[in-house]
Amino acid sequence: MKTNSLISWKALWSFTLVLQAWLMTAAHNPPNVLLIMTDDLGYGDLGCYGQKQIQTPELDRMAKEGLRFTQFYAGSTVCAPSRCVLMTGMHTGHTEVRGNQEIQPMGQWPLADETLTVAECFKRAGYETALIGKWGLGGPGSTGHPNRQGFDYFFGYLCQRHAHNYYPEFLFRNDQLVPLEGNIVNNERGDGAGYATGRALYSHDLCATEALQFIDRQNDSKPFFLFLSLTIPHANNEGGPRGMEVPDLGGYADKDWPPAQRGHAAMISRMDADVGRILSAIDQKGWGDDTLVLFTSDNGPHREGGNDPFFHDSNGPLRGIKRDLYEGGIRVPMIARWTGHIEAGTQSDHVGYFGDVMATMTELMNEPLPHPYPDSLSFLPTLLGKPQPQHPYLYWEFHGGGQHFAAIRQGDWKGIQRRDRTFELYHLGNDLGEERNVAKDHLTRVAGLRRLMDAAHTDHPLWKVP
Repeated sequence: MKTNSLISWKALWSFTLVLQAWLMTAAHNPPNVLLIMTDDLGYGDLGCYGQKQIQTPELDRMAKEGLRFTQFYAGSTVCAPSRCVLMTGMHTGHTEVRGNQEIQPMGQWPLADETLTVAECFKRAGYETALIGKWGLGGPGSTGHPNRQGFDYFFGYLCQRHAHNYYPEFLFRNDQLVPLEGNIVNNERGDGAGYATGRALYSHDLCATEALQFIDRQNDSKPFFLFLSLTIPHANNEGGPRGMEVPDLGGYADKDWPPAQRGHAAMISRMDADVGRILSAIDQKGWGDDTLVLFTSDNGPHREGGNDPFFHDSNGPLRGIKRDLYEGGIRVPMIARWTGHIEAGTQSDHVGYFGDVMATMTELMNEPLPHPYPDSLSFLPTLLGKPQPQHPYLYWEFHGGGQHFAAIRQGDWKGIQRRDRTFELYHLGNDLGEERNVAKDHLTRVAGLRRLMDAAHTDHPLWKVP
């Protein structure tokens, strides 16, 4: 789908950014950016979004110190395409990764070499860039490897299936395999996705420590972009007591809950505590005013590894979970903190999504939005309390196991096209839980939304329309 003109534009734009970075003066000091994304955390899994049973005091504090979005969306309802939208600024009708397509022996469908990512935008604007945690957009030696997509430093999982295991036999540091001694694995496939019996090194803890060490290494001479892509609370997909795998159950050990639900809660609270440690590290360096921190999730809550997403009301008032295009599958938490710039304790109903990160970050760096990214709209005005333009519509496709193929949101109207071509229509302003399908009462609107959906989809040889 790429063209020579696009590649030439990318080369010209890259030169422009390098030149602008060289000309950067003390009068223009763009902030550090820390983007924290969890895996399968539901809209209702945090206290500041209504959770009553799971304790998340650090993220609740982050919301009090910053801005909480109530209508923010992931790029997709599953891992890889959601991350692709985040990295490229294009929705899943345009992206090159629209599903969790695996590549043997390890990894998922890789980003093409000419793909322009938000990490490359940061790197070419003079930032130190790092990815810590889960990638899923290219395996070892592929064009999608993080070091080939704008990240100076990488530590974690390249492959999503490998990331199902919290006690892996190895992780990666850049392109080097890092054995984790003590994590004894019975792994017949040879892909590192076996299950450890040593129980020595919990991968989430390693990634949290890496993030703290990366921040500690930074200084005021160069801004940084850190994408911390955590795996919690994704299941290890084994089911049973190990389905929600965590070193200890903390304050949930004595709860009269099923084992998976105690593990689910303990994972989220463990993640919350580590986010608190990372925010404290930034504040201790005196960088609160100089660091924009964003926290979100890649899609809605899961029903895997024995987890019941409704036990803790993980999707809150929303219908649907991971692999649905109902709100519960794609609407996610989004919290932003930037001391002295974002008004503390605020809330926004701005309708945005992962694709907007590209435009937001380029505007933050005072750089032009690279062509062609019509799917990306900066939400920096919302962060700064200024008037905010709106998307004409948002669009999603889902190429994977599930009942839905595509969804669109225009204003308060939400359209969902099922795989059998039947169409559902909901008015989110009156029906947030998507309980009343009113398609038969609004045939003209349905026809209009179908036309928009057809226009939003571009053909791709790998991602066929069902």
